Amino acid sequence: MSTETPLDLKKTVNLPKTAFSQKANLAQAEPARLKKWEELDLYRLIRNARAGATKFILHDGPPYANADIHLGTAMNKILKDFIVKSRTMMGYDAPYVPGYDCHGLPIELYVDRKLGAKKANMSAVSIRRACREHAAQALKNQTRDFKRLGILGTWDDPYLTMSNHYEAETARMFARFVERGYVYKGMRPVYWCIHDQTALAEAEVEYHSHTSPSVYVKFPLRSDPAQIDPALAGRKVFVVIWTTTPWTLPANLGIAVHPDFEYSAFESGDEVYIVASDLLEAVATKCGLTGTDSNGERTYPPVLARFQGSKLDRLECGHAWLDRVSLLMVGEHVTLGGEADAETELDVSEAQKKSADSKAGTGAVTLHRVMDTTTS
Repeated sequence: MSTETPLDLKKTVNLPKTAFSQKANLAQAEPARLKKWEELDLYRLIRNARAGATKFILHDGPPYANADIHLGTAMNKILKDFIVKSRTMMGYDAPYVPGYDCHGLPIELYVDRKLGAKKANMSAVSIRRACREHAAQALKNQTRDFKRLGILGTWDDPYLTMSNHYEAETARMFARFVERGYVYKGMRPVYWCIHDQTALAEAEVEYHSHTSPSVYVKFPLRSDPAQIDPALAGRKVFVVIWTTTPWTLPANLGIAVHPDFEYSAFESGDEVYIVASDLLEAVATKCGLTGTDSNGERTYPPVLARFQGSKLDRLECGHAWLDRVSLLMVGEHVTLGGEADAETELDVSEAQKKSADSKAGTGAVTLHRVMDTTTS
């Protein structure tokens, strides 16, 4: 039996002696470090150290308070934390006030799934209360996770879009806009989701390439046509519009014409149609209103009157099929080249070559929630 002591090779190497652990042990070390930061109130100490320095303010675009954080929200917050901390190290006073967006479709969708079929029997107030409770819990969970990522800020006092203070400030700022005359009442189209029964933000709506059907529609003139030109007295006069969004026609409340463009009233059978003069031949051809002379040449309907669009302002047409007025109005936004594009079958290649002040175009505009810009 050998009595020789085994050689400890480790003792033969001159290694530095240190209390620093060679094992990261992050699962335990990171929570301990974060707890120490919290006990020290590190964020307050940093702010005190930078008191009086030049301010650097990062306005936090808030995440939705709809669910736990994911890679996208984590990266967003971490990058902002890089910026704030680096500016602090550069000598700036860089406060960070986190926030949460507590309204919107993402929250509503989560609550819809949670409520299920019973939502149909709930009042609007009860549904809003459920959304508020969901947002309150979600922002608590997100705050916990953002703190775990080591992000410093006023987590005990974030801004919440559903807080009474935030909503009061919003109302107060709106009142200032009103006082300064910046607010007016009008109508505008609003995107609406039929499935979720809620408005949609314009920035979140994406369009795919689509070829739309186009139609010509005649609106009967209710006003006395002699107001336009004596040659039209006693005639059945119609204003012709063209649109690639025929589904908006039920909402039509008016027809827009350019005040400086020339329009023509031409005869076809016992009816008279008003279109932009530069488009008369194209419309007559497309709608089958042309003829043929003895030489086989194409002929166009006779023009009874030519006039500026301003002559039509505030005259009344009847809706194409509803018992309702469609008001004629002038608007300098009316063009031809911008409205008729490659998606339509109308040949406007010549018109598109004209200068911006060329006399072409008429349009119908629906003014009630949906907007339909059309050109004849």
